[in-house]
Amino acid sequence: MEIDATDRRILNVIQSNFPIDIRPYSKIAERLELTETEVIDRVAALKAAGIIRRIGGNFVPDKLGYVSTLCAARVPAEKLDLFAGTVNDYTGVTHNYVRDNDFNVWFTFIAPSMEKIEESLDEIRRRTGVAEVLSLPATKVFKIKAEFIL
Repeated sequence: MEIDATDRRILNVIQSNFPIDIRPYSKIAERLELTETEVIDRVAALKAAGIIRRIGGNFVPDKLGYVSTLCAARVPAEKLDLFAGTVNDYTGVTHNYVRDNDFNVWFTFIAPSMEKIEESLDEIRRRTGVAEVLSLPATKVFKIKAEFIL
């Protein structure tokens, strides 16, 4: 699916300024001079095409008493599906993706404590037989805002 300028405008609003309202898509439509139905249909098409992964809240873990870490694993090709499925079983995992690198599976993990994350990573190692799983907690956070050029 190729996105057009209207899709980009919708994505920018959804990502950066999603309205807190009983009818948020109506508010987005009003802001962008579209109809509510058009916004809903376009968002549904973007979701179906895999361009939108999810729409939901994002929070800063430490402000709510949680910790987070970026994890990297060296996973043999024959274990990729098992490893990804196992990682995705954990509710604290927010992203999980494959990269073309020796450490080829990367995911983020959020939990009430670093001890809980380490326990979960140990379980993942045992369940999958993948020993090399690194935890790389941030020492400084840089928030990058992605905006689509119209």
